Amino acid sequence: MFSKNNHRQARMNILILGGSGGIGRALIAVIQQRYPQAFIFATYHRNLPNMVGISWHRVDIMQENDVRLLAESIDDVDWVINAVGALHIDDAGPEKSLRQVESQFFLDSMAINTLPTLLIGKYFLRHFRQAKAPICATVSARVGSIGDNKLGGWYSYRCSKAALNMAIKNISIEWQRSIQKGCIVALHPGTTDTELSKPFQVNVLPEKLFSPMKTAGLLVDVIETLQPSDSGRFIAYDGQDITW
Repeated sequence: MFSKNNHRQARMNILILGGSGGIGRALIAVIQQRYPQAFIFATYHRNLPNMVGISWHRVDIMQENDVRLLAESIDDVDWVINAVGALHIDDAGPEKSLRQVESQFFLDSMAINTLPTLLIGKYFLRHFRQAKAPICATVSARVGSIGDNKLGGWYSYRCSKAALNMAIKNISIEWQRSIQKGCIVALHPGTTDTELSKPFQVNVLPEKLFSPMKTAGLLVDVIETLQPSDSGRFIAYDGQDITW
């Protein structure tokens, strides 16, 4: 497995899914700073970001054909980082009680928070097999932990992130047989000052509310340390494991 220094010296191909979001844009900026030799691919859904030096691809990551075409358009990739996710969808937000659960919001939450990682695993299989030290990291959330759930609520979001974590664990088991040099993990970014968290920041201590750049730096710190033996872990921004 490459060391951190070898990573930075190597000519790497890195794909950021959700590159137009708050954490996604910050991940691109951090990687550009740390890996000036890297070739960065990134996806956006609606508006093309004004960031230079990036190979941008317009993708609806919930659409299987879009992910398939994206995989076909990229020859090689070493890291895939999925920063796509949603807590609010249109005018719907996290539920406080069962009375607020609505079928369509639940299904939409699963589609945007869970399905993309499965599609990435399916259509980028060839890329991961070809890479010397492939890493696939998806931004999850601590609220997707069943063991850590003390407050309840947020049914759709919690369920979609718990399902995402199960998908990552499942993929890691398959990779033990098919991509033994690879690593796939779920990452908890902490509370980040983005549009996703703004309605809930009032109760967050200032030192616990991270800027997107701080979050991205911490996540890349974790990614740089990953080894094949870490595959299937659920890891917080500080490198600590989170219970499933």
